[in-house]
Amino acid sequence: LMNDDLHALTTAVDVSKSAMQIVRQNLAWAVGYNLLALPLAATGMLAPWMAALGMSASSIIVMLNATRILNQET
Repeated sequence: LMNDDLHALTTAVDVSKSAMQIVRQNLAWAVGYNLLALPLAATGMLAPWMAALGMSASSIIVMLNATRILNQET
């Protein structure tokens, strides 16, 4: 934004909108997983190792989804 090209401003706004959408997706995924898995694990319907494996997989999914921000056009 420190140059004479105003196109950079529109690009920054577009990337920020996309980033916020990805943040919302990641929050929805994390909350959804926790609402499903935590009660199952607490009641013994889900083995602790399965819950831990699911949490790790959930974290990887969130991280991979967040890397889509890097693919935005600059």
